[in-house]
Amino acid sequence: MADRTILHADCNGFFASVECVRNPNLRRVPMAVCGNPEHRHGIILAKNELAKAYGIATAETVWQAQKKCPELVLVPPHHAEYEEYSRKINAIYARFTDMVEPFGIDESWLDVTGSERLFGDGKTIADRLRETVKAELDLTISVGVSFNKVFAKLGSDYKKPDATTVFDRESVPRLIHPMPVSSLLYVGRSAAKTLESMYIRTIGELAHADRAFVAARLGKMGEMIHDYANGLDDSPVAHYGEGREVKSVGNGITFPRDLVGYDEIHTGAVLLADTVAARLRQSGRYATVVQVTLKNPELVSVQRQMGVHPTDLARDIVAAAMQLVRTHWGERAPLRMLTVTASGLTDERESAQLSLFDEDGDDYERQSRIASAMDSIRLRFGNDAITPATTLHNEWEKH
Repeated sequence: MADRTILHADCNGFFASVECVRNPNLRRVPMAVCGNPEHRHGIILAKNELAKAYGIATAETVWQAQKKCPELVLVPPHHAEYEEYSRKINAIYARFTDMVEPFGIDESWLDVTGSERLFGDGKTIADRLRETVKAELDLTISVGVSFNKVFAKLGSDYKKPDATTVFDRESVPRLIHPMPVSSLLYVGRSAAKTLESMYIRTIGELAHADRAFVAARLGKMGEMIHDYANGLDDSPVAHYGEGREVKSVGNGITFPRDLVGYDEIHTGAVLLADTVAARLRQSGRYATVVQVTLKNPELVSVQRQMGVHPTDLARDIVAAAMQLVRTHWGERAPLRMLTVTASGLTDERESAQLSLFDEDGDDYERQSRIASAMDSIRLRFGNDAITPATTLHNEWEKH
């Protein structure tokens, strides 16, 4: 069977780029999009290339960014404009193929296998996409071209801004294998750390490792990323506008006051994860991905996720959620809303495995029995019959 031709198109500095289209003067100065520019504890959502040269990073606080670049120009976000430009960009993609699958507001996969007779090979189509988006919207995109979705995404990240990168099968050992394993889709900080403890630091080392050896430490996720490293991703690209089944369990809180500091955020995460885990157990499912959505007082949001061992325990979900918070949210940045979501749901769990976050050596089955007992008590006496100790004195309401 012939290889597919898959593209991954990524808008360069999307929020900042749209703001520069709205106000071309911003192109000439280091600028960043953040929450309320008067609020020094807000976070940076996007930056232009001039700001990037100062080392300014997405998700750091405004005051940290201003220390690096005192003359940084701060711009509030205009989310309705970003949504509109996202629709326009995907509409351009849809001129070349009906198989366009958005991956967030600023990224999309395209399957152009059936379009090559009309528009040329993958690189030709990618270059035409870049030219069209730039000519019509004054925005730049980077495009990866490969034979599957995972390697196409690696390609769009390989060279920025405004570039096309082709990863064919012949280039995999030379270009992809030397990349750090953390570059691979769904290999988060924790998984990368676990792999490093196994002396696996590059995608090539992961590809050549024994699959069972990786799975012994990382479970189903280990099998998945081992396949990815070996180019064994055959997941399809959805048709443009196609509705897909939602397979996740989540819960969120809008707090009556701003939370500041990881201890306070941890209390909220415990409350949410407890409910999410109970719902997982009720449905007989296990999560392999934990996602957090964080919003500041101006309701500007950051959304991040990471893979975990299949689990239905609150402690695992809390541990993953807090790892994401500590990595992507400043400790003193105020938090107004938090959502914790479990996704990548599966019906299977390898009982011999311990939790990824099982630092104290507790047996998973013992913890699972305790959780099931708590579920039974709540079923009989109500959800408030047992409450996590860390949330007893909070004034929040679950939504």
